[in-house]
Amino acid sequence: MASEERSEDRPRLRWQDSLWGIGGTALAVGVGVQLVLHGVTAWPSALVGAVPAAAWIVWLVRRRRVRDAGRVGTEPEDVPAMERRILKGGPAPRDPERRRAMAAFVDSRQERLRRHRWWAFPLLALIFFGTSALWYVSGSVGAGTMMLGLGVVFLGWLAWYNVRFDRRLSQMRGRLQG
Repeated sequence: MASEERSEDRPRLRWQDSLWGIGGTALAVGVGVQLVLHGVTAWPSALVGAVPAAAWIVWLVRRRRVRDAGRVGTEPEDVPAMERRILKGGPAPRDPERRRAMAAFVDSRQERLRRHRWWAFPLLALIFFGTSALWYVSGSVGAGTMMLGLGVVFLGWLAWYNVRFDRRLSQMRGRLQG
């Protein structure tokens, strides 16, 4: 567990960052989507289907935090605050140990971000546009057009987010070195 004493470099965990908050949000979204798709009378099956999905999401988030913390030499509870500081363009930590951990975190994230870029974008484009083409070939113009639009919007957003996060990581590296 994280220490109760938190400084400016180690802010308290937000409810959105706690595993309970993530699990509760995933559960609510899963149940809500199922109820919208299958009607309000399907709430038992919606709940039964959403619980394992929420548990799996919490497990993935926890595993990622533990691995990130192990790579940089910090606690898993500190990883969300480090991510938020990078995304919001916050100042570099003043504590030398926190600076070292943040620098290692930035290097790790930037390496992972760039390592998968060469195959992930073409694969996603193939999935979205290939599915759209299959819908068109099968005669469903509406579904093909919807999948094509979804693919363009999603890949555009993903490319923008990727460039933005890479730029923020580079800016944090500059603040850490300067």
